Amino acid sequence: MKLSNIRVVLVETTHPGNIGAAARAMKNMGLEKLYLVAPRRFPHAEASARASGADDLLSAAVVCETLEASLSGCMLVFGASARLRTIAWPQLDPRQCAQLVSAMDGAAEVALVFGREHAGLTNEELEQCHYLVHIPTNPEFCSLNLAAAVQVMAYEARVACCSDAPSGRSNFPGGQLATADELAGFYCHLEQAIIDIGFLDPDNPRLLMRRLRRLFNRSRLEKMELNILRGILAAAQRKAGRSGSS
Repeated sequence: MKLSNIRVVLVETTHPGNIGAAARAMKNMGLEKLYLVAPRRFPHAEASARASGADDLLSAAVVCETLEASLSGCMLVFGASARLRTIAWPQLDPRQCAQLVSAMDGAAEVALVFGREHAGLTNEELEQCHYLVHIPTNPEFCSLNLAAAVQVMAYEARVACCSDAPSGRSNFPGGQLATADELAGFYCHLEQAIIDIGFLDPDNPRLLMRRLRRLFNRSRLEKMELNILRGILAAAQRKAGRSGSS
């Protein structure tokens, strides 16, 4: 896995200085791709000042309106969070995350997603991630600065990807994995299909889609498998008298 294929995604960052500090942490470890989802203030002089020489990463940063747009083309997505969730999500520590990243095919795009300084990632945003990554900290003081969290994750990624030792996990020998945007389309299709066949009540959805997302994210679907599932959904919709999703 190439470090240049790892993108760091910062969601709705409030303080521009944190963007600059995160860029500096990335450049220290050889990461190059910075994506910003609806930043409060960017570009900004304080971001440039805190970047301390990583201005090229700020200049090349991709600004997106939504998290979904920032993940387009990614085959593996990790959401960093200090908060554990009521519904257990597949969870890793930074080193385990880095090992998975290093085992990916060299052409694959991977995203490390970091949430807001004050509130982190929402449950809906975490649903777009394959894994939750939790950085172990002092339980009596677990508040970790955004740039510090990026530094920890970037360091582990560098160590794993630059190591000559085998990762302990082989690349996926099957077909190409589905990307984040392809999975997003599948989840929209799945939700509509199970509404059409009467399995999901849209007025009382509970946590069904969240649980289904967790199931399929854990399965790491290939493109061909995704096409098969969407074909099944379309056939079920036709049987129920509804047109299949495109």
